[in-house]
Amino acid sequence: MIPFAAVLCDLDGVLRQFDHTVQAEIEARYGLPLRRTAFDPALIGPPTVGLATEAEWAESIVAALGGGAAARQAVAEFMEVPFFVDEEVRALLAKAQERVPVILVTNAMDTVEEHLDRLGLRYFADDLVSSYRVGVAKPDPRIYEIAAERAGVPPRRCLFVDDRPPNVAAAQALGMTGVHFRTAADLAAALEPLARSL
Repeated sequence: MIPFAAVLCDLDGVLRQFDHTVQAEIEARYGLPLRRTAFDPALIGPPTVGLATEAEWAESIVAALGGGAAARQAVAEFMEVPFFVDEEVRALLAKAQERVPVILVTNAMDTVEEHLDRLGLRYFADDLVSSYRVGVAKPDPRIYEIAAERAGVPPRRCLFVDDRPPNVAAAQALGMTGVHFRTAADLAAALEPLARSL
């Protein structure tokens, strides 16, 4: 028997990738710790659970960096860093979707649907579980339970894929099969039982 009946997949760092070279170049040019500041839990926490917008998050980064003109321009550039779809991951998930539901489970902000539109992914998955919309973020167990419910299968029948080990560990604690994503090869290996059943 196939060990899972649904694939729950992270968005950022798995299906969507950001150009980290551009991020580093902006930091170097302005001499500001943009990434460390932006992803400080105190700043990024509220907009990922629906308590602030992406625009308000950007303003909080500017304020944390001193609020000057240079900080404002650096943050504006940081917010426009290019992102793209990992086409190998997309193809693997599309193949899996021939047999099981594929649900995107993402710690996201209010702009996630707009970003999916820009990527051509708005209607790619069977469902989207956005932390902004449901009010809880990974690794809170409730977001995994919501995703499994949306997939229509119990947690123990879910394959969960994420690039962050704490998120994978939280899924495994609920009985899910967890995959720490580093490259598309990790996902391909995890989906092999499904591929063999086609």
